[in-house]
Amino acid sequence: MSDIRSAREIAMEKVEELGEVTEEERLGWKYVPEGEKLAARYLKQNLNLATEMGKYDEKAASYIKEGASEILIRNINLPQNESTRKNNKKAMEGLKSLKKDKIGVENIFSRIRNIFTHYAEQGEQQRRQAYEQLKAEFGDKVQQAMQQQLGTTAGLKIDIERQPQFQEERRKLMAQLDSQYTNLLNEYKQELSAIV
Repeated sequence: MSDIRSAREIAMEKVEELGEVTEEERLGWKYVPEGEKLAARYLKQNLNLATEMGKYDEKAASYIKEGASEILIRNINLPQNESTRKNNKKAMEGLKSLKKDKIGVENIFSRIRNIFTHYAEQGEQQRRQAYEQLKAEFGDKVQQAMQQQLGTTAGLKIDIERQPQFQEERRKLMAQLDSQYTNLLNEYKQELSAIV
């Protein structure tokens, strides 16, 4: 019977196996979330990140930068509208002020801007063409189905764009087209994360 241990004993053994918490871990737990909050405030308000970073000692500042950088990188997205474009610009400016390797950051930003330009120009044209093709194909299918069921489609006008099936197919198609850009953008965002 002495072999049976309580859940508390098992948990205490696991905690002992983890070892002591290091000073770096404690600082990370405290200051990374503060950096995340700082970045969120920066994106919403008109804060000066350099001034805000100056309020922390050197030990805390590296963790604050880590948390803030994560949030800023996460907020760089495909420029689907003007609001996203503005948010991207602000996030990129914030990252540039936080990172020491300004040249490395600017090189990645240049590649990101190329993605954004391509997305806005050729990507928009591709999305428009794919949408029109989907609409025509879907319209033909609906016409055929109506013809089979009713025998005639004379006088029937169906708004294809309002059909739930069409909306679902459109969402899938647009997500598929955007995924090419998103995958490349995510690669660049990982590179940004690695820059100090």
